[in-house]
Parts: sequence; C-alpha cells; structure tokens
Amino acid sequence: MVLPLTLTLISDAFPPARLGVAAGPVLGGAVTEGLSWQWIFWLNVPVGIAVAVLSALLLRESHGPRPRLDLPGLLLGAAALFALTWAPVRAPETGWADAEVVGAFLAGALLLAAFLAWEARAPYPMLPLAYFRLRGFAAANAVIFLQFVSLIGSLFMITQFFQLGLGYSPFEGGLRLLVWMAMPMLVAPVGGLAAARVGNRPVMLMGMLLQGAGLGWLAAVATAGVDYGTLVGPLVVAGVGIALVFPTTADAVVAAVPPEDSGVAAGTNSALREVGGVFGVAVLAAVFASYGGYASPAAFTDGFRAAMVVAALVPLVGAVAAALAPGRGAVRSSDRAADPESSVSESGWAASGSAGRGSRG
Repeated sequence: MVLPLTLTLISDAFPPARLGVAAGPVLGGAVTEGLSWQWIFWLNVPVGIAVAVLSALLLRESHGPRPRLDLPGLLLGAAALFALTWAPVRAPETGWADAEVVGAFLAGALLLAAFLAWEARAPYPMLPLAYFRLRGFAAANAVIFLQFVSLIGSLFMITQFFQLGLGYSPFEGGLRLLVWMAMPMLVAPVGGLAAARVGNRPVMLMGMLLQGAGLGWLAAVATAGVDYGTLVGPLVVAGVGIALVFPTTADAVVAAVPPEDSGVAAGTNSALREVGGVFGVAVLAAVFASYGGYASPAAFTDGFRAAMVVAALVPLVGAVAAALAPGRGAVRSSDRAADPESSVSESGWAASGSAGRGSRG
C-alpha cells in the first residue's frame, strides 16, 4: 500500500519533470554478520514509526477521483498475481513442468483474463484498460518489469557469488556491492534532469542498454577467484544503467495518465516491478541450477555466468520497449487533463464530470 502512495504524494507536491529517484546502499551484510538476520526486520520498526508520525504531521491530504473501491477487481487482480507469483517461486524446487507449477500458471492466466474482463465493464475500474493504449504508460510498465527481472535476479546471484564464489563474508560482500548499489543514489537525480532536457525515451533506452552491457561484461569476466578490481567496471556500468531507468519510468508512467490517477499509474508500475523481481529470481535460479551448483566455487561460477548472460539479455528486450515510448514532443497527460473530454475518453471510465469526484490539496 505504501509504495504506490509515495510516488502519488510526491507527484502531488512536485511537477513530474522535477522528480528523481535515489536509493541508498543496503546494509544487510553488516547487520547479518554483526547481529543476526532477524535484525533486518527489526530495523524497519523505528523507521516505520517515525515516518508514520511525520506523515500524519507534514503531508497534505489528496484524493483520487473514484467514489468507491473496485472490490471485485481488487480480489481478481490479487488472486491472479498470487497464482502467477506462486508458480515461479515453487518452480525451482518442484520443476517447471510439475503439475503444481503448471496449474498455478493456468489459474493465474484464467484469473488475469477474468480481471481484464471485469475491468473492461466495471463502472469504476481499479485499472482503466484504456491506459494501456497510451504508449508512455505501456512502455514504462514493460520496461520496469523487464528491468526488475534482470535487476533482482542478478542481485540474488551476485550477492552469492561474492560469498560462495569469491569467499567474502556477508559484510565484505556488502561493501563490494556499494559500487553497484550506490549508482542509483548518485546518478538517478542526474538522469531525471537529463530526461527533463531530452525526454524520457533516450535516457530510458540508454539505461537499459547500459544495464545489459554491464551485466554481460560481468558474465564475461567472472571466474572463480577473480580479482575484485576486475568486477568494478561492469558493476558501475550496470549500476549507471539501472539508475537512468528509475526516474524515467516513474516520470513516464505518471505523466501518461491524468494527474488525479497518478496513484493508479504508480500502483501498476509497482506491481509489475515486484512481479518482475519474483520472475527474475526464479528464472535466473533455474538457469544457474542447469549450468552449475554449490559443490565448489568453480561449479558455482559456471552457473553464475550462465545466469548473468540471461540477466544481460533481458534489458536488451526492455530496450525495445523503451524505444517505443513517446518522444519528448508528445502531449503529456497534464495537458490532456485540462480537456475534460480528452481526459474522460482516455481514462476509459469517467462518464462525465470526473473533476468533481475528487479533490486535491
């Protein structure tokens, strides 16, 4: 619930052109080694309490345009995503051809079809299907899904490679990941500024190409016992690419819809991002198991290299989606939203007077 609302509140406070995304490096290695892995969960408690209090005190209220929740759509969508997530999570253990996995995929597909059928006729759909006819919305969501297939899958493998393939402790491995994980913190704001000048499409496209190139480079140089310095270049290149995609997809998906539906856009983007991460871990783990294993550092590295090849190819497919995004001169949703008839026809659900259904500010 929190993830899409953060982008919605930021979008309410700032124009899309000024948005940028930064993510700090993960301290999980230090926590795991110095304390215990359970402390990773406890760290969220004081942060959550502090943010809840500050949110109540400092955030201004805003509302979406729907007069009521789309409960049938919510249930169908949640069930479809559960089934489609269950299948790749179980596949590495039971096998991709196992009846449980195949059945979960089929159930997910049927539930997704039912969700789409309901959304096409619902009076106030949770996700107006007409938004997928907007190139900016469709392209940004495709890009973020494919990016997270590669990103989370490769993160899952690289953290293990540092420990099992190269012999670093969890804390030492976490420190060496900083050259990769710090790139979004350093580069994403720059990417947002660049997109404001040249448009989202070229920055997004460049980001996907760099992510694929960096991970492909990593696959080429990874060997058991490889010197860490050899890995710095690939990690930096991939990290820069990742950082360029974060702000551009966030901006593109929110800018594609009327401002009052920025929460719907952000929620769709978040859902596809998380599902992409699940598929990424499952697919790369399956590739790893087919080409390597945990018997020795050399065996692990063989599987790791094969998985990284797949992780490098996925962003190249995402680059195709990025290339299909609208150019800088395309009309933004904020311009269309000024025209009630245009806003109504493209949102696909508001029969009339949508501006009167919600308030902002």
